[in-house]
Amino acid sequence: MLLKLLRTYMRPYRRWIGAVMVLQLLQSAATLYLPTLNADIIDYGVVKGDTTYIWSHGLLMLAITMGQVACAVTAVYFGARTATALGRDLRTAVFHHVQDYSAREVARFGTPSLITRTTNDVQQVQLLSLMTLNLMVSAPIMGVGSVLMALNQDVVLSSLLLVVVPVLASVIALIVSRMRPLFRQMQKRIDRINLVLREQISGVRVVRAFVRDRWESERFGQANDELYRVSLGTGRLMAFMFPSVMGVVNLASIATLWFGGHLVSNGSMQIGALTAFLTYLVQVLMAVMMATFMFLMVPRAEASAERIEEVLGTEPSVGVPAHPVVPARARGMVELRGVEFRYPGAQDAVLRNIDLVARPGEVTAVIGSTGSGKTTLVNLVARLFDATDGAVLLDGTDVRELSPAELSKAIGLVPQRPYLFSGTVASNLRYGKDEATDDELWAALTTAQARDFVSAMPGQLGAPISQGGTNVSGGQRQRLAIARALVHRPRVYLFDDSFSALDYSTDAALRAALARDTAHATVLVVAQRVSTIREAHRIVVLDHGEVVGTGTHTELMADNVTYREIVLSQLTEEEAA
Repeated sequence: MLLKLLRTYMRPYRRWIGAVMVLQLLQSAATLYLPTLNADIIDYGVVKGDTTYIWSHGLLMLAITMGQVACAVTAVYFGARTATALGRDLRTAVFHHVQDYSAREVARFGTPSLITRTTNDVQQVQLLSLMTLNLMVSAPIMGVGSVLMALNQDVVLSSLLLVVVPVLASVIALIVSRMRPLFRQMQKRIDRINLVLREQISGVRVVRAFVRDRWESERFGQANDELYRVSLGTGRLMAFMFPSVMGVVNLASIATLWFGGHLVSNGSMQIGALTAFLTYLVQVLMAVMMATFMFLMVPRAEASAERIEEVLGTEPSVGVPAHPVVPARARGMVELRGVEFRYPGAQDAVLRNIDLVARPGEVTAVIGSTGSGKTTLVNLVARLFDATDGAVLLDGTDVRELSPAELSKAIGLVPQRPYLFSGTVASNLRYGKDEATDDELWAALTTAQARDFVSAMPGQLGAPISQGGTNVSGGQRQRLAIARALVHRPRVYLFDDSFSALDYSTDAALRAALARDTAHATVLVVAQRVSTIREAHRIVVLDHGEVVGTGTHTELMADNVTYREIVLSQLTEEEAA
C-alpha cells in the first residue's frame, strides 16, 4: 500500500528524484574514494616521509570533500522539496476526496480520524519519503561500494562481513517485526485523543454546566495513558535496537583490528590498507544502520499509508453523474416519489413511501414527532444522502442526474445546527455568492432580523466570527445562517428547524419578511413549533417515517389525529382554532 501511494504521488517529481539519485551517487563515490586516498597518504607519504605526496593528495582529498559537501547539500534540498510536495499533494487529495463524502462516509470514519489521517498520517509518509531520498538512496550505494572497496584492500579480512552483516540484519528484522503492530495501534490512539479533545473543547459549556471537569480529565487521562503505553512499547524496542546495532559494529571493529594487526605484523597487509579497510567496514555497518533507521520508520509510515488509502479508496455514496442533466425549466418544483431511505445495516427504513410536492410560490411545511425522519427528508432534497428507493426530483429531473454545482445553485439550505466559519460576518454571508455587494448583505440581514445586532458589532460586516460561530448566540447564529441562504438567492429554500432558537416575536417578524423575499421561490420548512408552520400553504405530517396527513392547518386539525395531538401539546384549543 505504501509503495502504491508513493508511486502514484511521486510520479510528477521524477526529475527531482533523478537529480537526487545522481547527486547521491556522486556523493557516495566521493565518500568511498576518500579512505583509499587516505591509505595512500599513509603508505606512500607518511611512511616514506614524502611531504610533496602528502600535500598533493591532501589537496585532492580537500577538493573531493568540497564536492561531496556540495552534492550532499543539493541532494538534501531536492529531497526536501520533493517530500514537501508529496505531503502537500496527499493532503490536498485527502481533503478534496473527503469534500465529496456524504454524511454517511464522514460518520463512518469519524471527524477526529479524518483529521488525523489528513495531518499526522500524511506527515509520517512525508517524513519517510524525505528520509528515503536522503538516506535510502545512498545506503545501498555505500553498502555495496564499501564491500567492493574492502575486498580491494584485503579479501581474507573481508570474510568478517559474511558474519557481521547477517547478524546485524537478523537483529533488525526481529525488532522491526515486533514494532509494526505497535505503530498501527499508536495511530488509533492518536485518533482517540483527537476525539476526546475535540468533544471536550466543543462541549466545554456542557462540561462546566454539569461540573464534569474531573470526569472529563480522567477520560482524557485514560486516552493519554493508552497512547503513552503504546509509545513506551515502541520506545523500548527502539532503545534496544541502537545499542544492539552499535554492539555489533564495535565487535566488528575489534575483530578487524585483531586480525588486521596480525596481517600487518607478518607483512601481509600495509597499515594504510588496514586503516582504509576499517573505514570501509564502518561505512558498511553505517549503511546498515541507515537502513535500520529507515526500517524503524517504514512500519509506521506503512500503517499511515493504509489509513490514507482507506480514505482515498472509499467511494462517496453520493456520486457525481457522468453526464449531468440541466433542467429544461428552472422553476424550483420539488417532488418526492415513493422515497425510501434506510441507513446501511439498519433493519428498518427511516422514511417509507414518501410522496410530496413543493411548488414555487408556496410554503410547504413538514412536522412530526422527534425521530419521524423530518431532517432526513430535507437532506435527501439537498442530496446529502441518496434515497435507497424512489426518486427526488427538482424541476422534473432526478437530483442524482444533476451536477453538484447545478443542485447547489438551485438550493439554499439552513441546517438544524447552523454552522459559521471562522472569518467575518461578510465572508460567511458571501459563502454562497462571492460577488454579493454590501447592499445585498444588508438586505439579507434585514430580512433575517439580524441587521440590528450586526450593526452593533465592532466592524459591522467586518466583525470577526470564530469557528462554529461560538462568539455569537444561538439565535444570532440561526439568523446569520438564514441571511447566508438569502444572499445565495436559490430557487428552493430548505429550512430545517431553523427558527427554534428565536423568540416568538422575532420568529413572527422573520417569517413575515421571508414571505416577501421568497414569494416566488419554493420554501420547504421543517419545524417543531406549530406557530411557525400553521400559515403554510401545505403541511405534511410525518409519523415513524411515513406521511400520515397532508393539508392546511384547519384541514388537519379537523381530521388528522397525529397533527391534532402535536398542536394541542403546544397550544390550547382556543389558540389552535
